[in-house]
Amino acid sequence: MTRTAAFLAPAPMEGKGAYNRNSSVQEAGSSPAVPLLKRAARLAVLPAPPEAIVIVDYGASQGHNSFGPMAVAIRALRERTPRDQAISIVHTDLPGSDFNALFQALATDPDSYLRSDPATFASAVGRTFYEQIMPSASVTLGWCSWAVQWLSRAPAPIPDQVQVAYSKDAAVRDAYARQAAEDWRTFLRHRARELRPGGRLIVLTMALNVDGDFGYRPILDALYATLLRLVDEGFVSAAELHRMVIPTVGRSLFDLEAPFSGGRFADLTIDHAEVFLGQDRIWNDFERDGDAKAFGARWAAFSRASVLPTLALALDKGGADPRAAGFIDRVEAGMAARFAAAPERMVIPLGLVALRKD
Repeated sequence: MTRTAAFLAPAPMEGKGAYNRNSSVQEAGSSPAVPLLKRAARLAVLPAPPEAIVIVDYGASQGHNSFGPMAVAIRALRERTPRDQAISIVHTDLPGSDFNALFQALATDPDSYLRSDPATFASAVGRTFYEQIMPSASVTLGWCSWAVQWLSRAPAPIPDQVQVAYSKDAAVRDAYARQAAEDWRTFLRHRARELRPGGRLIVLTMALNVDGDFGYRPILDALYATLLRLVDEGFVSAAELHRMVIPTVGRSLFDLEAPFSGGRFADLTIDHAEVFLGQDRIWNDFERDGDAKAFGARWAAFSRASVLPTLALALDKGGADPRAAGFIDRVEAGMAARFAAAPERMVIPLGLVALRKD
């Protein structure tokens, strides 16, 4: 059975805790958003005891990168609440996500927020955030980090890349831009329904810098070159490569603010919006130790954990294809070798938006 790129939904990240182990870039990029989450926790209108305060972590993946932000939010809330008022933290992601890794980390990780507050309770929901996930007017705080760049679907194949930002096909770029605008509005509408009046939402996502640059060029060049080599070797067919798409987008500050041109959108108001460059921790380590092989291995592992399972869905039998595991291994190895041969600092544009429901 073949698969059509236009109907591929984003895949879960690699399982067995791989995303938790290989997401230092995401962790570093999220850090500027944490003070805004702390501020939101201090300003949000809270339910009266004994009603629980609900925090939702939208697009949690395997959870580890949420532990620090959730702990910050809990501490800020405890400045305003009785110690025994329940705080319910709900982690959401796609149904196929590795929730086992999430709950194992919550139970055993020294950084788990459950260790510090006995009246905090964790749960998870397997559902796309392009639908309503929580009951209306139930959420006090929302946190969405490195997630809303994933589109609800890939609107078209990309003829000359696997990431639309570096395609030369203007019609394809336009199709992805339209999908991104539609998905952003859909995401906001559902969060507006879920938030309580006075609730707050912090969103951090991939972005475009002031020059319209998506960043990550060395990753995407190495990835596409490796895929072309697999086609030349006969391991992957040209038709399979044509179906391979990473359905992510970077949004400019204009794109993020566009639904709010009248000041509000779906009862939401922007308190803060910016685009900035995230920290490249992998490059910083390379500058310190000069270990090109480790540099290449880390960026390749980042790619494996975050996007290679999505590309494997385009194989003729999808994730069940007998080549799937070998495909991921080969792509990771090829990317690692290319990175090690020519280390380069990564440009990491990120968008940050703080919203409130009036």
